[in-house]
Amino acid sequence: MVFTSPVERVVPDRLGDERESLTQQLDFHRATLLRKLEGLDGEQLRRPMTASGLSLLGLVKHLAETEHGWFLRIYGGSLEPDLFSTGNDPDADFRVGPDETADALVGQYLLTCERARAVVAAGGLDDVVTTPSGAEANLRAILVHMIQETARHNGHADIIREAIDGATGH
Repeated sequence: MVFTSPVERVVPDRLGDERESLTQQLDFHRATLLRKLEGLDGEQLRRPMTASGLSLLGLVKHLAETEHGWFLRIYGGSLEPDLFSTGNDPDADFRVGPDETADALVGQYLLTCERARAVVAAGGLDDVVTTPSGAEANLRAILVHMIQETARHNGHADIIREAIDGATGH
C-alpha cells in the first residue's frame, strides 16, 4: 500500500501577526514533510538513501523526536523520556527499526505535533526556558528553530525522494 498524507498543506497567511506567522510556517513545513512521502510504499519510505542510512521515515522519526524535545520537554517541562533516542544510542531517532511502520511513525509525528501545538498555544512568545545546555531561549526562538529544522530536513527529503523515484516539487 502506498502512503497518502493525512494532512492538507495550507499556505501561510502572509499578513498574519507574529504568532500566526510562526505557527503557520511550522505547520506548512510539517505538512510538506508528509507530502514528500506521498505515493511511496513501505519499502521505499524506509529505504536507506545515504551513507549514514538516512531514509524518509527516518526523517519523520527524527522530527517527531525533535518536536517532542523542544516543545514538550524543554519548553513544556514534561518529564517524559525521549521518544526514540537513548543514552546508549542518541541517533536512534534517525533509524527505522524492522518493526516500525509508516503508519506508526507518522502517527507518532502527528500526535507529537498536535501536543506541541497545544503547548505553544498556551504559552507566550516571550516565555523563557533554560535548555539542557544551560542556554536560555524564548518560545519565539524555539518556533524559529523548529521552522529551520523542519525546512532543512525537507531539503534532505527532496533529495531522497528524487533519488527514489525522480519525483520533485512535492
